[in-house]
Amino acid sequence: MSDGWLRLDRRTVLVTAAVMTGVAGGAGLPILFGLAGDMPWWQALGWVLAGAVLLIMGGAGADYVRWRRTRYRIGPERAELHTGLLLIKRRSLARERIRSVDLTANPLLRILGLVKVRIGTGEHTGGGESTLELDPVSRTEGERLRRELLARAVVDAPGTHREGELAAFDPAWIRYAPVSFVAPLLGGAAAGAVMQVSKWFGAQGEVIDWIAERFQDTPVFWVVVVLALGALLAGVVGALGLWVEMWFNYRLEREPGGTLRVRRGLFTTRSISIEERRLRGVELVEPLGVRLFGAARVDAVATGLVNDEEDQHTDLKTLLPPAPRAVADEVAALVLRETAAPTGAPLIPHPRAARTRRLRWALGAALLPLVTLTVLGLLLTEVLLYVAAACAVVFLPFAVLLALDAYRSLGHAISGDYLLARSGTVRRGTVALQRGGVIGWTLKQSWFQRRAGVLTLTATTAAGDGAYSVYDADEHEALDFASHAVPGLLAPFLDRASHP
Repeated sequence: MSDGWLRLDRRTVLVTAAVMTGVAGGAGLPILFGLAGDMPWWQALGWVLAGAVLLIMGGAGADYVRWRRTRYRIGPERAELHTGLLLIKRRSLARERIRSVDLTANPLLRILGLVKVRIGTGEHTGGGESTLELDPVSRTEGERLRRELLARAVVDAPGTHREGELAAFDPAWIRYAPVSFVAPLLGGAAAGAVMQVSKWFGAQGEVIDWIAERFQDTPVFWVVVVLALGALLAGVVGALGLWVEMWFNYRLEREPGGTLRVRRGLFTTRSISIEERRLRGVELVEPLGVRLFGAARVDAVATGLVNDEEDQHTDLKTLLPPAPRAVADEVAALVLRETAAPTGAPLIPHPRAARTRRLRWALGAALLPLVTLTVLGLLLTEVLLYVAAACAVVFLPFAVLLALDAYRSLGHAISGDYLLARSGTVRRGTVALQRGGVIGWTLKQSWFQRRAGVLTLTATTAAGDGAYSVYDADEHEALDFASHAVPGLLAPFLDRASHP
């Protein structure tokens, strides 16, 4: 096209036709079995094939129109995208504001040598106005766009740092996949999928009868245990497969010009770029199961990593999957260009009042269902009293252990140019946030906190989650911490006479 305008790859129509074929096949099979009960199978097959052809042709035709009406141009000052038939959209991004160019390719795109390119400014605006999406272009064109749009003058940052590869795929890390919370969720989803598919084919009763026959002489308790273990085993297998799909061939690199690039994926490949000048720190995330095995993952605390609802369900900010804690600290130091990871610095513990508050919350949460079961047992049946007693034996000690662990996880400190805050038990996070990235403080103190002499201090920033809190710290210590972490920001609001 003239004036520098380019089209998407014409094979997008082929991609859409292939996707619609899969959709038609997946939807047509249960429909065929349903219609076959009311009419001859050849007549049912004819209706299903006719519907499939209409679906495939309709989808391919709509995508052909989209391809014809979509064009893009990368000029010296702006990246532009024009699309639409009846409602024409003309959008553009200033090149100096572009902060990310991410490439994604599912298995079908990879076979055809195509990628989806997402160009973003890193601004949090609604409606996707801060991003342009080119879906799809050739892999060569995608790499050209990424290099051209992220080209920056190479600036030598002070301190010890390393260019090139910072971390690479280690198959041994797969051992942390089964202990994540994904495994039980996938197990439950697998059990639900079996029942749903059997219902589609009218065989749900047969499946239930088959299970009942296998456990006809087994007590109900052991039936539940065996089925739960079976679902958990299916979840473990699913978690292993999901980990391989997400993190196979993982590489974290620092490119010339100050760009961190994460590449990963087995079937669907992903390439995510983060400019270091957008980086405000890192967060070490330790879910309970992963932490018990001495591992952690590293997330970036950077501006503009989440732009819309779609991005909130992806791992755009993850720089390192769950790995041994020593490896996580090393990667954190390399990413931040520090000789030692700030996340490894000793933290200031919180007062005992914080432990008391967590014990009260945990026991309250555990006692509420127990009291409810006890009352219902007294009113309805004594079976519920036995259930309440069993729950008390299991839940009360577990609640106390979680509360004590949550207290031990609390901590804060200042390490060089970073302020540190740690909290959580089921998901423990340790954030190392650049002190210069803090734009405000929020102090919260409830009536109960005032009585205990503690408060919650929240650092506001334009990066990451937007706010990171130090929970239930000593009130005097928290104010001193805030005033030293970012000198001058909180000073006008401190009463030095009350807090010497």
